[in-house]
Amino acid sequence: MDFFIRADCLDLKQTLFCGQCFRFVQTEENIFEGTAWDKFVRLRQEKDGITLLDVNDSDVPFWEDYFDVSLDYGELIRSFSEDETLKAACKGRGIRVLRQQPFETLISFIISQNNNIKRITGIIERLCENFGEKTAHGHSFPTAERLAGLSVEDLAPLRAGFRAKYIIDAAQKVNSGEVDLEKIALLPDDEAREELKKIKGVGDKVADCVLLFGLHRLSAVPKDVWIKRVIACCYPDGFPACVGEYAGIAQQYLFDYARVEMKEMFTVK
Repeated sequence: MDFFIRADCLDLKQTLFCGQCFRFVQTEENIFEGTAWDKFVRLRQEKDGITLLDVNDSDVPFWEDYFDVSLDYGELIRSFSEDETLKAACKGRGIRVLRQQPFETLISFIISQNNNIKRITGIIERLCENFGEKTAHGHSFPTAERLAGLSVEDLAPLRAGFRAKYIIDAAQKVNSGEVDLEKIALLPDDEAREELKKIKGVGDKVADCVLLFGLHRLSAVPKDVWIKRVIACCYPDGFPACVGEYAGIAQQYLFDYARVEMKEMFTVK
């Protein structure tokens, strides 16, 4: 059956293709499909929400949680709009921070280093095809246990370059428990970040991506070159008080605003 989810400020194209997840595609106008937590879904964009197409009743709560519909983004945007730059950044945008699977998020953002969305998506697709379980709609994301038993040479089909050794190290440390994602989820942000940085190739930016997109720490702010330039230009003394504990969400709006509408001002040389 189809199920409608009412959700203000949710634009599927912006949310799914802003660089926080990599396993969705657009198949028709306003129709999207993909896999999250090994659940496949087809979605239709509606004016005031989304429709889950041909979904099992039992899966509806999962997708409501995945798209974080319980959080009032309209109220957040009203609060953000006390700041003029954020007001402009939020206008016409419907990006929501998804509740993603932590290990998949960790590996995805290790792959994302010095990379673009198209290439990241391709590497992740090949990772799933080569090492994930076959499903009715493709392949699951491989487990830490599966990847931990591989070598860098085994990952050659991914064409991941220098990232291959980081993928193996991450899988081995998660699989052994040296890096325990469940325990990290309970730690304060600073401690959680340091635990994630035990993995080779994980610095502050990747760790903050895992905190924000994989552990739903909405205060975490991944700082790529775009965000660093926005902060230097507009917020040298830090984000305004209206951001509160939702700096990670504000960052998403500012990131998209900077790279799309302020591109000339913040062009990366």
